[in-house]
Amino acid sequence: MQGSKVRLRIGFDAKSSVVPLRQLELICPLPSGADAPQRLGASPWNLRPESLQQARLNRRAWGATWLLLLESAETLEIRDFADLACGGTEPAQLASCWLKLVGPQQWFRFKQGQIQARSAAELKPLRRDRRLKQLQEQRQQQWQQLLRARQPVSFDLLPPEQQQRLEALKQLAAGALELDQLQPELRQSLTALHLAQDRGDLRHLLVDLGQWDRHHLVSMADTTWSLGFSAELEAEAERVLALQDQERPGDSGRLDLTGQRCVTIDDDDTRDIDDGLALERRPDSNLRLWIHVADPGRLVPVDSPLDLEARRRGSSLYLASGNLPMFPLPLTTGPFSLRAGIRSAAWSTWVDLDAEGDIAAYGIERSWVKPTYRLSYSDADDLIDLAPPQERDLADLEQLLNRRRQWRVSQGALLMDLPEGRIRSKGGEPVLEISEPSPSRAMVAEAMILAGAIAARFGVEHGLALPFRSQLPADLPPKAELDALPDGAVRFAAIKRCLSRGLMGTQASPHFSLGLPAYAQATSPIRRYGDLVVQRQIQAQLSGDTPMGEDALQDLLNSFDGAVREGIGISREDQRHWQQVWFEAHKSSQWRADFLRWLRPQDRLGLVRIDDLAMDLAAECPQNAQPGEALLLRVQQVDSLRDQLKLVASAS
Repeated sequence: MQGSKVRLRIGFDAKSSVVPLRQLELICPLPSGADAPQRLGASPWNLRPESLQQARLNRRAWGATWLLLLESAETLEIRDFADLACGGTEPAQLASCWLKLVGPQQWFRFKQGQIQARSAAELKPLRRDRRLKQLQEQRQQQWQQLLRARQPVSFDLLPPEQQQRLEALKQLAAGALELDQLQPELRQSLTALHLAQDRGDLRHLLVDLGQWDRHHLVSMADTTWSLGFSAELEAEAERVLALQDQERPGDSGRLDLTGQRCVTIDDDDTRDIDDGLALERRPDSNLRLWIHVADPGRLVPVDSPLDLEARRRGSSLYLASGNLPMFPLPLTTGPFSLRAGIRSAAWSTWVDLDAEGDIAAYGIERSWVKPTYRLSYSDADDLIDLAPPQERDLADLEQLLNRRRQWRVSQGALLMDLPEGRIRSKGGEPVLEISEPSPSRAMVAEAMILAGAIAARFGVEHGLALPFRSQLPADLPPKAELDALPDGAVRFAAIKRCLSRGLMGTQASPHFSLGLPAYAQATSPIRRYGDLVVQRQIQAQLSGDTPMGEDALQDLLNSFDGAVREGIGISREDQRHWQQVWFEAHKSSQWRADFLRWLRPQDRLGLVRIDDLAMDLAAECPQNAQPGEALLLRVQQVDSLRDQLKLVASAS
């Protein structure tokens, strides 16, 4: 029947075959005067699956037919072929032969209604290709079964092809490859499992297979941080370690301050100690403050292998699981650190403050120091609070630096101290750690800012190019408007909204939020390459050498600025990930929050402060939320493998 869409499906060679009515009409013409039936099972053909199955060619008959045609070199039409192969030309026999011929057989050519046996020479490559295709289909099935099982697999025990595919999936999950860059068979397998559109789904699959670290940082892949220190650099670090007790250039001119009562104050788990404080009681009863900073440049010359590696990194990398150092660990925790009871090379800044807290006099010296003891912030707070007669130095240092802090406030400095929450990884589990503002933390921070202010002043007074930090003035809200806001996080959020990003350049400019006419970071040369550059510029100036000019310094800063930004990005991704892991573990909890400000009002996305976590986080907020409004926060959606966290705040 012309145009008919009626089909008969039968099982044939384990595959589903279809006989169109129109095609059967061509291979088995209707008797004279008969009308085309509406279906295959109707008269005159009476073609049913059972009749086709009975007429199905067996392997022996098929082979015998091929041999006869090959020997005779004849070319047959379908009726003659069916008569030879099946012993008849009934519709079922014709249909069975036609299905076999148009199926995946290789023995005969069937073109334009003519059937011819292929030669043995022709069959050989066809058989090989068919076998290869079967093997490929088998491997594809095994691959699909591996993915569907979602069970851990041993990578080393997998066939090479599956290893290559898993590596490709890892690259796809990490964003290093796009879907259209995968081999077609691999794309098809992902599509079949509905994994082609979502990298998060793919990461979940790889985790189930044991082929993806749940805490893998995508931004860290293929960076210098992922590679660690090479064997050559580790060997260089060992060589440098052997030099620490030998005389080095400039050692004879160092000021010996090993008799000072110097103290270092850090977190309990800090191992690379790069600064210390001391108080000198002058004969005129005035107090002189000393700020000592580690001097890694003593053992690491410019452009040496370790120096170049530190420049490539730009800074230490701070992760939830711990810090990855800028220099090899044996150096950062060894001769570079200001360790209690051990003579160490340092850069020492002394400063006399006037009655208001301004700098009255200062000096910068290369020195030897021997810290008397190491304190945690908690220990230091106790000594400041108790101020025992035999340990009054810390209490006096705190008063001295508080005076300096108040001077900066008088110059416009903004003080916005709040508890700060951070998620740490302890044994692979997320742990919330909150750093509370305290006298010792404020004291150490102020000392570091003071050292940076003095380094910058030195640079200005000597026309010395340094990596100066600056910040443009901000147009803050009127005082009455700020005073109307709750003190603390809400008010600080209104202020921070107006502040511009910090800038770095080779010429001094004011720093608005620090209240300083010039500033240069100079107190973490173990952890920040820019601070090491400051030390070297000052050293060149003091020793009579030629410091770098602005252009040369800018080129140097540009050489590691990208690495510094990359490290910041990695740290942010890491902390965001561990926040998500933490919320996954607490997704049934709720927290009280204060609305701070709108981020995207059109999406109802606002910034809220959760005091219990000491964090400012983005959340979906009530449409008319106002700064300071109390809200109740909950987790609506979180998936650390998809980098997803959606918090929703509602009226409490």
